[in-house]
Amino acid sequence: MPFPLNRTLAMVKMRVLCITSHSDRPEAETFISLRAAGVDLEVICHPEAPHIQRLRDAGVPVTAMALKGRHDKKGTAAIRERLQENNYDILHLYNNKAAANGIRAARGIDLKIICYRGIVGNVSYLDPASWGTYLHPRVDRIVCVAEAIRKYFLDMRCLWMRMDPNKVRTIHKGHDLSWYQDQPGDLTQFGIPEDAFTVGCIANIRPRKGIDVLIEAARHLPIDAPVHFLLVGNMDNEKLQQQIAQSPWRDRIHLTGYRTDAPALMAACDVSVLPAIKREGLPKVVIESMAYGTPAIVTDSGGSPELIEQGKNGLIVPSGEARPIAEAIMALQMDPEMLAMMGMEAKKRIGTAFRVESTMEKTLALYRELVPGSCAAPS
Repeated sequence: MPFPLNRTLAMVKMRVLCITSHSDRPEAETFISLRAAGVDLEVICHPEAPHIQRLRDAGVPVTAMALKGRHDKKGTAAIRERLQENNYDILHLYNNKAAANGIRAARGIDLKIICYRGIVGNVSYLDPASWGTYLHPRVDRIVCVAEAIRKYFLDMRCLWMRMDPNKVRTIHKGHDLSWYQDQPGDLTQFGIPEDAFTVGCIANIRPRKGIDVLIEAARHLPIDAPVHFLLVGNMDNEKLQQQIAQSPWRDRIHLTGYRTDAPALMAACDVSVLPAIKREGLPKVVIESMAYGTPAIVTDSGGSPELIEQGKNGLIVPSGEARPIAEAIMALQMDPEMLAMMGMEAKKRIGTAFRVESTMEKTLALYRELVPGSCAAPS
């Protein structure tokens, strides 16, 4: 009887094609780490993706492609040609456009499909578009960036239809504190006094972000409190401008517009606030603030509470309510020792509980689960 082949030797290196768009730093570093771990991973991303050169410099094969929508015939054809020419084990799709086009491109091709989901909501058994992406029968796993998103999928109901619990997995996006070494920004350029207690908020104006709730919260602060508000991002909204103009705090609400140094500005603030009303995933703006040692006040919307240990490295308040935000701001403004302690714990929280290495390890474990006959060998 012949001696059986060693199982490890019989395995083959897994091949993965990831399709994304403007990949952020955590996503890009996860690709690099997976490639370094021995996964034969390739990336398709937008030609203007901010980390495309970083990927190439790290040895990750990258194809520049800008999908024009969910029904990009040319893009779908290009992806299909790529899939037919290469024996990929896994197709990992990182946004709606990638999912819709990638799933169509994979028709009849034997591989596993993973979709990534970064926000709560907007997927439904009653929505035809959802059946072309996350609910498509070809999708083997959905990676959720927050447990709140996974819970949303599991709570979906329509007649007999339910989501298989094994199909949805939570993998938090990991970070590295070494990425956050910029010097805190100079807030005096916006007219904020050096001795002010500054409340920072990064967001683009959308109803679900709750910026109006934050402005309303100012009315619940003592008018003599040395508090200033710094709003970073696109706040070009007539209704919001009117609300600010009518606020007794209007001279202490500072709008910066879009800024490339937004994290450094949050590093200079005393506290950051994300007053979101609904649909948050795992907000990067909160993670960046915490990584710089700025404690955060977040609402109980989506995955935001997963970042915070209540009272230890930040505060969680009810969504859509202005007074609790004001009370949280005053609690931190009145207690400098607690503020400093929370800042240190916030930084520690990101450095230990949300590591990019953990994201890579969990993603690799998922790949191995889907393709048990392959391995990731040292490259």
